[in-house]
Amino acid sequence: MPENNDGTTRPALSRRTFLKLAGAGVLGLTVAGQGLRILTARAESRTEATTAPIGKGKRLRRWSAVIDLRRCDGCQSAGTAPQCAEACIRGRFLPEPMQWIEVYEHELPGGGTRFMPTPCMQCQNPPCVNVCPVAATWSTPEGIVLIDQRRCIGCRLCMAACPYERRFFLWGDPPLPPEAALVDYSPVHQIGAPKGTVMKCDFCTDMTSSGRLPYCAQACPNNAIYFGDLEEDLATNGRNVVMLSSFLSNNGAFRSKEDLGTKPRVYYIPGQGQDVGRSPFTKGLKPVEWPWDKTTEGAKTWKRSSR
Repeated sequence: MPENNDGTTRPALSRRTFLKLAGAGVLGLTVAGQGLRILTARAESRTEATTAPIGKGKRLRRWSAVIDLRRCDGCQSAGTAPQCAEACIRGRFLPEPMQWIEVYEHELPGGGTRFMPTPCMQCQNPPCVNVCPVAATWSTPEGIVLIDQRRCIGCRLCMAACPYERRFFLWGDPPLPPEAALVDYSPVHQIGAPKGTVMKCDFCTDMTSSGRLPYCAQACPNNAIYFGDLEEDLATNGRNVVMLSSFLSNNGAFRSKEDLGTKPRVYYIPGQGQDVGRSPFTKGLKPVEWPWDKTTEGAKTWKRSSR
């Protein structure tokens, strides 16, 4: 009989018992290893590129956006397509027909319509993050949902899970203007993302971390888009600065599909463009245009369904 260290004896292991224990150990190590790889992938994704690092003594930002529908007329008064969408296309080099912020025309209960600019909602309970099998999308500490296209496998589960339809698939190599070649890829701006991956609005994180407004807010001719920080309780549209909590409460702000429990960081002030002189019965939007067909060789051949 084999002896323990204290001199007592212990029963010998049979060959069958040994093989059972060895098999269980291998299985345990395999499961543990797989779990470690997933956790490591999530950690790497979160630390590779998010927002500007938080220095000692600095508050953690909680970025959010407010869209004042009282001031949104779909750029009808300017006689143009929605400038928020076109500025995003130009600034982020988006291929046709991708619109990271898209203006929808919604029917009102009593007749007429209102316009709703719709970016990624930057949900705090994001279904897209919850279903990604490879940790390619994650929420930053500041509340922005990002994508690492180098990790993305193109399964599109995140697209199916998003109730706002705010994720887009790159079916091919999109046409890019020559200046895009000077930009190194990063999840915080996604320029140079490879085909077969998913892209979406990221609140222009690379710009906001350095104190600039996102392209959509900068371009809005009616100053309808505010960008702010829930932690500092301030927001601005580039012209006015408001106390965010009071602005939301005093104006009956709402969030899209709030009943789903996704906790969006995009708020809306109810309206139909009345503060800029729009009648709800003035329907119609001018179509958004992509500039690449005039500036980039081969751009006219790009279609979403090309493979």
